[in-house]
Amino acid sequence: MGENKNLNRTFQVDLRGVVDLLSHHLYSSPRVYVRELLQNAVDAVTARRAQDASAPTEIDVAVADGTFTITDSGIGLTEQQVHELLATIGRSSKRDDLGFARHEFLGQFGIGLLSAFLVADEIRVVTRSVAGDPAVEWVGRGDGTYQIGPGSRDAPGTTVTLKTRAGAEQWFEVPTVKELAALYGSMLPFPVTVAGQRVSGDGTPWRADERPSGLRQADLVGYAQDTFGFTPFDVIELDVPEAGLSGVAYVLPFPANPADRGGNRVYLKRMLLAETAEGLLPKWAFFARCVVDTAELRPTASREALYDDSLLDATREALGDQLRGWLVGLARTDSKKLARFLGIHHLGVKALALHDEEMLRLVDLWMPVETNFGRMTLSDFRARYGTIRYTATTDDFRQLAAAAAAQDLALVNGGYAYDTEIIERLPQIDPSLVVTRLDPTDLATTFSALESQEELALRPFLAAAQRAMDPMGCEVVLRSYDPTSLSVLFLIDRAAAFQNELRATRERVDELWAGVLSAFDKPTTDRPQLVLNHRNPLVKRICGLTDPELVRLAVEALYGQALLLGYHPIRPADAQLLNRSFLGLLDQAVPTEDHQ
Repeated sequence: MGENKNLNRTFQVDLRGVVDLLSHHLYSSPRVYVRELLQNAVDAVTARRAQDASAPTEIDVAVADGTFTITDSGIGLTEQQVHELLATIGRSSKRDDLGFARHEFLGQFGIGLLSAFLVADEIRVVTRSVAGDPAVEWVGRGDGTYQIGPGSRDAPGTTVTLKTRAGAEQWFEVPTVKELAALYGSMLPFPVTVAGQRVSGDGTPWRADERPSGLRQADLVGYAQDTFGFTPFDVIELDVPEAGLSGVAYVLPFPANPADRGGNRVYLKRMLLAETAEGLLPKWAFFARCVVDTAELRPTASREALYDDSLLDATREALGDQLRGWLVGLARTDSKKLARFLGIHHLGVKALALHDEEMLRLVDLWMPVETNFGRMTLSDFRARYGTIRYTATTDDFRQLAAAAAAQDLALVNGGYAYDTEIIERLPQIDPSLVVTRLDPTDLATTFSALESQEELALRPFLAAAQRAMDPMGCEVVLRSYDPTSLSVLFLIDRAAAFQNELRATRERVDELWAGVLSAFDKPTTDRPQLVLNHRNPLVKRICGLTDPELVRLAVEALYGQALLLGYHPIRPADAQLLNRSFLGLLDQAVPTEDHQ
């Protein structure tokens, strides 16, 4: 026993288990068997053409009575090569002898062939090498066994035959095989026929040839219409030499979902790799759909996606630079087209501007924003008003826009997606620029105080108004400001707004969560302000009221109006106050029978 403990032993491999693992768990769908067999044929033809440029390039697929046959005029295999490449799973050391390890080829004869076990229980291969050796027949079975014997074939090349197994009949129907062969091989430079019908094209639609530029552009647009189902806004040609990549990016003619990163079609050496490849473009480029062919990017083991490595990272960056260059070129040469593009894909460009200074300049110069003096670009706003004052929410802008305009304060609505972040980044391209967020309470400092005698005369009214607002935690202020049509403003700074929202939430939740939220409750030194406009005729009349009940109802009604006009959240207490003031004013307005 002790003498044998250091002996080397050989792993016992369950071939049936290996076949099951590779053929049923490596690939996502049985349909890939067409791609793998087609790829083996393409590689064989390519290898033969490398030795003899005049060699035939024929790949034919026949489907009949539950039998699938693919025949190629490729380099073929000798009996020794059959042992090395077909019968020994995982061994690829002899591939260099045939040239199959070079980058022109994709197929992994032993591995790719196993995909046929997804639809068949037996694979029959008859092959004859260009070296002149006799034909060889290899028969592999799903249980992991195989046999090799003499075959019958006159010309060099290979024929692979499958017979459908029960439950896989749909994959051997002629329309299905035609569709799959066209899907995977439409850009192959070789003629591929299925049931006598050619399914391969003349190469990539963006290939350089003698077509007039207008016809070539029409072909590219037609490809987008046929493949993606839309007419592109524009076509951008792509080229990344270090990845052996060429192709086109189609700019979507409709707004895209930023979360949708799919739709990019990737071909690897003219064979379709993935219809919805991820990671090819930067995340911000969701407004484009790409079709590319690459010779150097690595596929995953199943050849259904791209392997994420440093070359893919560099390729993604290069493609991003080319899309960015297209946008910058539009800004220089076709401002109207750029405006149309920005109208469709403003979110994508804004997202890019958060990280890219060149795109930030483009947004600054070309993308209009909402201001209280009309829509204009940020560049125009800076030129007219200097300092950029902005609100962080659309509700704040709606509340303050008119009052700020009346005080001759220009204001930008930063409440739309990415606008606040973009505005705050502008000093990076213009260090002299001052950017400030307008707090609602800051606006009150621009309002005019009343004359001392007038304010003294209104103290009884203000006292009664303050008593009405004390339960709401609000301070009543009387000021004069424009526009005179604006009767009241509810102004609250950010810290107070947060505390108000916190308290409103605490009132709606159960006791446990109310206790948790109480830990965040902090007293605020500045209470919300209800700013009454003394220039407003209605407010002036209210200030002349002497009946405490009427003052309370009127001030409560103004408070409710201010909340509604300012798009502030309505708490349960606010809703009760609105209802009470409305009914109370109605009661005062409609005389009872005793007073008729």
